Amino acid sequence: MTDPLRVVVADDQALVRTGFRLILKADGIDVVAEAADGAEAVDAVRRTRPDVVLMDIRMPGLDGLEATRRILTGAADAPRVIMLTTFDLDDLVYAALSAGASGFLLKDVTPEHLVAAVRMVRTGDALLAPAITRRLVERHARTAAAADPEATGLHRDLESLTPRELEVLRLLAQGLSNAELAGRLFLSETTVKTHVGRILAKLQLRDRVQAVVTAYETGLVRANGQPGT
Repeated sequence: MTDPLRVVVADDQALVRTGFRLILKADGIDVVAEAADGAEAVDAVRRTRPDVVLMDIRMPGLDGLEATRRILTGAADAPRVIMLTTFDLDDLVYAALSAGASGFLLKDVTPEHLVAAVRMVRTGDALLAPAITRRLVERHARTAAAADPEATGLHRDLESLTPRELEVLRLLAQGLSNAELAGRLFLSETTVKTHVGRILAKLQLRDRVQAVVTAYETGLVRANGQPGT
């Protein structure tokens, strides 16, 4: 029997925290702590060692972005972080994805989607809603890289990837799932998972979200989703 999924909910609105806690509890997910700002969130994670953190990106004092950086930096056993935002193109969400967040949700998410998202990232997958995430990355990745190539820490050397791995990364950047990648490349899903795992390991990336960001920032994929030069 697997251990109960443990979650920390960080949001400066008590009503949001309560609503999320009740939704998760109804599905058997344990909310081990709540936080009203980033500093409380960092402390709660250190105390309770959750599997997943639902992190509001805009909070007083220490915001969700800086809290995410502090939680994820240098921690091999860090929890997965899902950012919460009111607007799907919040400029800070892109920075959070670059910092290692595993995805983001709008605060008006349905209960079913919330539960599915938390369970998905717990297994090590990334929360990629292709239409929204890709649009967000397209809007910010190349601009951020041009302004300061070292700022995001995701400018990796793609020369370590094989031609097949580069092909997988290009398609992954378009938001394709493992099943879709397998169908496109005429491979088994197991083989696709192996390729994705090797890409993440070689480029020292946390998950698929950072792989997507890297593909755009390095020019492997252009802002229109087409292959780069």
